Amino acid sequence: MRVSRLISLLLLLQARGSMTAGELARELEVSERTVYRDVLALSAAGVPVYADRGRAGGYRLLGGYRTRLTGLTRDEAEALFLAGLPGPAGDMGLADAVAAAELKVLAALPPALRDAPARAGQRFHLDVPGWFRETEPPLWLSELARAVWGDRVVELRYRRGDREVTRQVQPYGLVLKSGTWYLVGRIGDDTRTYRVDRVTGVEVGEESFDRDEGFDLAGHWREQAGSFLRTMLRAEVTVRLSPAGLRQLRHLVDAPFVYDEVAAAAGPPDGQGWVVARLPVESVQVAYHQLLGLGPEVEVVDPPELRQLLAEAADRLGALYR
Repeated sequence: MRVSRLISLLLLLQARGSMTAGELARELEVSERTVYRDVLALSAAGVPVYADRGRAGGYRLLGGYRTRLTGLTRDEAEALFLAGLPGPAGDMGLADAVAAAELKVLAALPPALRDAPARAGQRFHLDVPGWFRETEPPLWLSELARAVWGDRVVELRYRRGDREVTRQVQPYGLVLKSGTWYLVGRIGDDTRTYRVDRVTGVEVGEESFDRDEGFDLAGHWREQAGSFLRTMLRAEVTVRLSPAGLRQLRHLVDAPFVYDEVAAAAGPPDGQGWVVARLPVESVQVAYHQLLGLGPEVEVVDPPELRQLLAEAADRLGALYR
């Protein structure tokens, strides 16, 4: 355990240049007294760790000292190569960079661990797109990825409904969710999310922006994902569901929370076991295509236009099968 911690301390100093005992203690989840002992142990082992005194002081490595990756365990080495799964990196135009980085890491590994990429590749494969979806990356993804890396302001043309809008966006990050890429960007103080496959044009300007270093992309996505889905569900329909229909509804709605909320708020079952529930939907047209999948296990109560659409579909189906 201590050897692993010493390696972590060394790599932290190597990556960040200088850190105080308090900062190291927080990162390593130990006391400052333990940090002092670990620094002494590294110094005794010949690692040039020096302490700068004063208010702006801290520990640093002398003269750009670098360590080889000889402290990796087999589990760590194999996990490292899992991080380079090629699909998403290739979509962003980074396949060559990932391959080059893997070669450099492989060259630095001790001989006993050089089978790590082969072992990882034989055992794990990430197939990112959902079933029955196109696997081609969105047209403007690599251009947006370059803008994200370079902190460059972009002029984004975006398809919204039946019209196209243009926005000046600070591209903060890209998120891959269930085979769909999203751009998280800022317009002023407002953080917004765009589906990359709806982007119709990107112009990367010369102007750079000052990134908010406190922005946590993963944390932001976790907080906003549910809210983002809810903003899409702008309409509501009332339906009667058979027991089988209620069970099958889970597989037809896009957001898991929709099914949970519908099942929890559904009224008591009638004599045949059917329940009345209110279902949030993106639009009447989307609800029509979703509820068609339930066939005779659902009856629309409201709105009348959706009820009429399904009634007409039922008439056409009846005519086909009579």
